[in-house]
Amino acid sequence: MATTEPLLAEWFETPLGDMVAAADSTDLRFLEFREATGRETTLASLEARSRRPVVCGRNRLIDQIRAELEDYFAGKSASFRTPLAPEGSEFEKNVWDELLKVPLGETCSYGDIARAVGGMETVRAVGKANGANPIAIVIPCHRCIGADGSLTGYGGGLWRKKWLLRHEGQMRPIGLFALGDPQ
Repeated sequence: MATTEPLLAEWFETPLGDMVAAADSTDLRFLEFREATGRETTLASLEARSRRPVVCGRNRLIDQIRAELEDYFAGKSASFRTPLAPEGSEFEKNVWDELLKVPLGETCSYGDIARAVGGMETVRAVGKANGANPIAIVIPCHRCIGADGSLTGYGGGLWRKKWLLRHEGQMRPIGLFALGDPQ
């Protein structure tokens, strides 16, 4: 049964430009970079994709993801605990689940993800699913690169992908401190 509970959407600033977060009472559904599109256009786009009403507003999940992103951009934490429910096909969800396994400061290739979700014949579909990711940064599609190590497409723009990878590289603990507290 389809829900008619509206999604609440809020815009906020980040070091990489404005983002919009949309959530219902249980899960974050969208987290995207917003370019020059106006709020009405963005709301209409989210409504069409979610097939339910979207209104400006916030709830505890939007507040939570906003705080987690502030810590992420400040280099304090890359731990996201906001419950997610990205809307997509079963294949897309499988791709996004694999992306969530890519550790901070590391990358994978589209082929790596394809092998994990269905074989190399799905590599183009993996690229398409990567591009359809509705929850930027948290589902780290920016960590997926070309087999030759090149930075291939990113819905938020390659400059953002490069920034995110560099930022995460600086956040990743290395050496002895990577082990955490031994107690």
